[in-house]
Amino acid sequence: MGRLEGKRCLITGGGKGIGRAIALAFAAEGADVAIIDRNQASMEEAVTGIKALGAKTIGAQADVSDAASAQSAVEKAAAALGGIDVLVNNAGIMSYSPIETMPVEMWDEMMAVNVRSAFLCSRLVIPNMKAERWGRIINLGSQLAQKGAPDLAHYGASKAAVIGFTRSLARELIGFGITVNAICPGPIDTDLSRTNRPEWKAELIRQIPIRRYGEPEEIAPTAVLLASEGGSFYVGAALHPNGGDLMA
Repeated sequence: MGRLEGKRCLITGGGKGIGRAIALAFAAEGADVAIIDRNQASMEEAVTGIKALGAKTIGAQADVSDAASAQSAVEKAAAALGGIDVLVNNAGIMSYSPIETMPVEMWDEMMAVNVRSAFLCSRLVIPNMKAERWGRIINLGSQLAQKGAPDLAHYGASKAAVIGFTRSLARELIGFGITVNAICPGPIDTDLSRTNRPEWKAELIRQIPIRRYGEPEEIAPTAVLLASEGGSFYVGAALHPNGGDLMA
């Protein structure tokens, strides 16, 4: 039996990259998996992959940084699966700008997609998790929350906020049998990271001990651990699969 047999899981930003890798890993471990993504085509492609593994699945196209859109999509997923046991707040964006020339709109969008969406989706699944006295919420942070990087102050700040949100929510919910943790990946080869400047990427690869970017599939096992009974002693943790980029 898979480690997530019978669990009903929801992954935001599940159409591509880390989110999709987690969705497929959950399905391979026996879970039913719903995904939400802003991109309809990516969402549908991911759903097809999940179905191929024999899992019950549903996809919803939505912007989870918008309260009404997030509520509609989460409710659709919960209705299709019969509830949500595991939520992975993976939806995120990346953009680049020095602070002195950064448009206010760029800062606000970063906070909305990377932080507000986690708040919106979490509060929608908590009542059912409390009623069942069991649940897992996994938030995607980043090593840049601690390390920082030029032209990414808004991104680093958003991921630091995710870690702070994770720790506070973990304290609120552990008494109900619900664990809340964060995964803080290092550089991973995704559509987001492919927007990195070539010279910045080359310098990062030179500095990182493992001397390469990671693959989304190398992050998924951490999510499986935190979502399973094997992760029951992790409370408010921030796990760092990062190839040694940040040793903390």
